[in-house]
Amino acid sequence: MSYMTKVELDQMGFKHLGDNVKISKKSSIYNPELIEIGDNSRIDDFVSLSGRVSLGKYVHLAIGCNFAGGSHGIFVEDFCGFAYGVQVFTRIDDYSGLTLSNATIPTQFKVTHERLIRIGRHCKIGTYAIVLPGSHLNDGSAFMAQALVGGETEGYHLYGGNPLKKISPLSKKHLEVELAFMEWRSQQKEL
Repeated sequence: MSYMTKVELDQMGFKHLGDNVKISKKSSIYNPELIEIGDNSRIDDFVSLSGRVSLGKYVHLAIGCNFAGGSHGIFVEDFCGFAYGVQVFTRIDDYSGLTLSNATIPTQFKVTHERLIRIGRHCKIGTYAIVLPGSHLNDGSAFMAQALVGGETEGYHLYGGNPLKKISPLSKKHLEVELAFMEWRSQQKEL
């Protein structure tokens, strides 16, 4: 995987770009002036970011993810991971048949529904999961492959399926590991 250089990243004009950010040269970034990316985050091949998107520190977007933030935005906190092909979008067209729909149609002839998305710390989203507009994923929520995620989730629980079902509680041990990791990182910087 080939990543953009610091010069290339700086030239894109991000709203905020943290330290040690890696973005694949094969990714697609639209509206960089609306996008914030925290320290040590990584964006892999064929990822698409558009609209208002805010990624915290140590966030990973695997190959093929799509984050369409629109004007309301997608807000992702630290230490989140998104597996291959995860789709996160804040806006959907009305498919009731009462209006036209798709990106080629002027707004006066279609209806869209848009709501912001919040994703807490330490969330993990499985391969090909879809996160719907208005979702609020509390800290430590995890989602199995192909889950259809909507609404608010209880933190530190595993979810899966369509319709989405709570499967089991999750350990919080990773919070201790995070502290050890951050202490290790601090010591590495001192060397």
